[in-house]
Amino acid sequence: MVRGSGVRALAAAMALVFLSACQFSGSSPIEIGTPAPGSLRPGLSSDLGAREHPRVVATYGGVYEDRGAERAVAQVVGRLVEASDDPSQTYRITILNSPAVNAFALPGGYLYVTRGLLALATDTSEVAAVLAHEMAHVTASHAIKRQQRAEATELAGRVLGNVVRDPDQARAAIISSQLSFARFSQIQELEADAVGVRTLSRARYDPFAAARFLNTMGQFAAYQSAQGTAKGAPDFLSSHPTTPERVQTAVRAARQAGAPGLGERDRDAYLTKIDGMLFGDDPLEGYIRGRSFLHKALGISFTAPAGFILENSPEAVLASNPNGTALRFDGADLTDFASLRAYMTSGWINGLIADSVREETVNGLAAVTASAFTDGWSFRIAVVRIGRTGYRFIFASRAGGAEFTRDYEETVKSFRQLTPTEIARLRPLRIKVIRADEGDTPERLAVGMSGVEPARRLELFSILNQTPSGQVIPAGTPLKLVVD
Repeated sequence: MVRGSGVRALAAAMALVFLSACQFSGSSPIEIGTPAPGSLRPGLSSDLGAREHPRVVATYGGVYEDRGAERAVAQVVGRLVEASDDPSQTYRITILNSPAVNAFALPGGYLYVTRGLLALATDTSEVAAVLAHEMAHVTASHAIKRQQRAEATELAGRVLGNVVRDPDQARAAIISSQLSFARFSQIQELEADAVGVRTLSRARYDPFAAARFLNTMGQFAAYQSAQGTAKGAPDFLSSHPTTPERVQTAVRAARQAGAPGLGERDRDAYLTKIDGMLFGDDPLEGYIRGRSFLHKALGISFTAPAGFILENSPEAVLASNPNGTALRFDGADLTDFASLRAYMTSGWINGLIADSVREETVNGLAAVTASAFTDGWSFRIAVVRIGRTGYRFIFASRAGGAEFTRDYEETVKSFRQLTPTEIARLRPLRIKVIRADEGDTPERLAVGMSGVEPARRLELFSILNQTPSGQVIPAGTPLKLVVD
């Protein structure tokens, strides 16, 4: 979380905006291979990748520098390039400083993998599966083809909207065009899955790693959702196939490549390389510990009510609960305002109810609160001042009501400054690699996890290590713990 700018439309402030990516999907990026000619004109692909690269790095928290993680990625790439459909292609691989589980490619051989994905993988073959998939996108020029198709779809939509008089008929035609584009993108993903598995096999890695890691990502996505059990319906306008469809494609391709157990997995060596790697939030953006947000550098903390799931980002802390209440917490510069009331009424809130503005105190800190209503949304806003910074809580709900007000008040009242002792004890979470002793079970080892709600430690441990609960783990097996 960093200090944010004024928000003109609060409803927009509640939205989560993500860069389109595969979601498979180091002081400097790794480059491997030799140049290949552009597909549309010489250098076009490289130009597009180079133009977007700084934006991608900034969006995902910068480049993550970790010698072990860099080695884990670099050792894979050379083998994959030699086994790929185009060994002459240049690749520039960047590890991004983001806890999100993601990987994607840009034209010109720009490949990206997040440290969150590296932390989730359990062996080298799974990382190789991710990179082989993204390399397939590059060699097939999928990004450029997708952009051309998207432009054509947009143009068709404009033409239909202008020409067709019947609005229902026009809307149906536009939806059909959108579905066609979505399926075009999905076909690209399935194609990259199949090509990636073939590349894995030719590079002598376990070809079943792709299907295995897709399953792991599905489990982790469920863990991260509300209570770890929500099953979201497929979005038919999504550019990606559903996970089961991708797993089926990956398994079919792997069976064609060879029998299970033939390829290299390299679990021991991989986990040794990521031992000590950062897990979860970057210290510069603060920490989420269960339902609490704590920021060591700023010396602040607050706790959301039960049922809220918090997500940290460079711009703000975002949260929501199953009842449809959304929360945004960020900071604003108050230097140019004589009072908190002057800031609250300065025009950054649409639909502000003027007589709702109240000056108060929160745990000894000056604060101002207010209500707003716009576009069918009810808002409760609080700004708490520390020095020149105003820490802003923005709650939004369509339903409103007593529970909405109670959640807002409970959260704002929990905001406080950390004590020096609390600040000193606050440390980032990291991956710690251990080895199982005789008789160890997931239940026994999960107790050693930190920064995770006790009730969910076993679930996260089992996902990170792919060790079913209730079973004895073979002695000597390398395993990941999350510790502070």
